[in-house]
Amino acid sequence: MRIGVLALQGAFIEHIEALQRLKIKALPVYLPKELEGLDGLIIPGGESTTISRLMLDFRLIQPVRDLAQAGLPILGTCAGMILLAREVSDFRLETLGLMNIKVKRNAFGRQVDSFETEIEMPALGEQPFHAIFIRAPIIEKVDSKVEILAKLSNGAAVAARQGKLVAAAFHPELTNDLRFHRYFLDVVTSN
Repeated sequence: MRIGVLALQGAFIEHIEALQRLKIKALPVYLPKELEGLDGLIIPGGESTTISRLMLDFRLIQPVRDLAQAGLPILGTCAGMILLAREVSDFRLETLGLMNIKVKRNAFGRQVDSFETEIEMPALGEQPFHAIFIRAPIIEKVDSKVEILAKLSNGAAVAARQGKLVAAAFHPELTNDLRFHRYFLDVVTSN
């Protein structure tokens, strides 16, 4: 199995390391030609404006869209979730527009308002998942094709799945818990 990790900016090294701990071949992706032959793609957390601009500069937006529409599984975390969303509040740059979700950027405030909490995520089992939120978005609205995977105690949706697309507002790559990456790998290998 070959999983690409968009390596333009953000926490891509941590995703690569998590995949390597799972004995998965993880490849940094900078250019469209590096998308060839992948079984899945991760768009990491980072700064959504910067990643969006770099994806445009490196001509990655349309190739990633085309691959997703052809069935390539994609995981977007934090900024990656913003880029997967069809609609984003207060964001004027182009997104991939692949998931039928509306996302609010920086929903919890500034960097100093970042936090960690335990969330219930039945897809990962009974044990709560330790989620790290850094200037995190939330999912404001979904359509009937989208399954909410996790919510905070206040009801804010923070993880979702639509077919082979998975999005999380938090940073699973910053924990030692590999269950979220395993979940994505299960999506990759499922029909």
